[in-house]
Amino acid sequence: MKNKKIYKCRRVKTIGGVLVKMRCRLPTVALLLIAFFMFAFITIPFETANGSVDSARAALEKWVETRRIISKEKLEFELAKEMLSERIELLGREIETVRKKNSEIEASITEADKKRAEMFEENEKLKKASTTLSATVIELETRTKELLKKLPDPIRGRVKPLSQRLSENQEDTKLSLGERFQNIIGILNEVNKFNGEISVVSEVHGLPDGNHVEATSLYIGIGQSYFVNGNCDKAGLGIASQDGWIWRPANEHAAAIAKAIAILKNETAAAFVQLPIEIQ
Repeated sequence: MKNKKIYKCRRVKTIGGVLVKMRCRLPTVALLLIAFFMFAFITIPFETANGSVDSARAALEKWVETRRIISKEKLEFELAKEMLSERIELLGREIETVRKKNSEIEASITEADKKRAEMFEENEKLKKASTTLSATVIELETRTKELLKKLPDPIRGRVKPLSQRLSENQEDTKLSLGERFQNIIGILNEVNKFNGEISVVSEVHGLPDGNHVEATSLYIGIGQSYFVNGNCDKAGLGIASQDGWIWRPANEHAAAIAKAIAILKNETAAAFVQLPIEIQ
């Protein structure tokens, strides 16, 4: 049950009679209403009392409506103010976040510029090195081609898959520098391997009279070679020249060449065999 306020009054005797004096603790709105009515009744003549009551009632209604509107506007203002403050605070945090991100981006851009400068400098060095390597590989390809012309057929056939990849137009090729160096190294490795071996192969050789004979060839690296036919009556000596591998007749050494080949094939016992050698 709600508590009710009791307003006590005391009676005060005066010469004119009894005066009732109210000692009340009224709300501010009530006091304002009382003051308004007292003012209205005092200031309005008695002969127009009925019309004044209506006017006062209308004025009061307008006043109450005005107070209601003011209260509503005030409440809406407080709510808008609170929302605006929260929005300002949120925007402040967002601005701070954006500033932080901008600082990070600027630092990242600075680092990226630094790396780009380093990469540009490294690229310039690589370009210079590439120019030097390009000149080197062109020279090596040229010398390798000249070497291939002087080699005997067995080793030329062995390195043919690699030699075919040597650039014909060295200034305009689709092969990278790495691939070109690999080709050269591959060819030279095979040539070096062949040069350290004594090889026996079957070949067909041309004779000075224009005929051809099937023979067995003996290659001592890329320095010297010999061949002899099955009847041991046709033999030859092979050496390198500027025009390629050339053969010269050596029929008088057919027996010695045949014996050396038989020893290499393990067809006869090892022995010293004298063979002709031509040194340029």
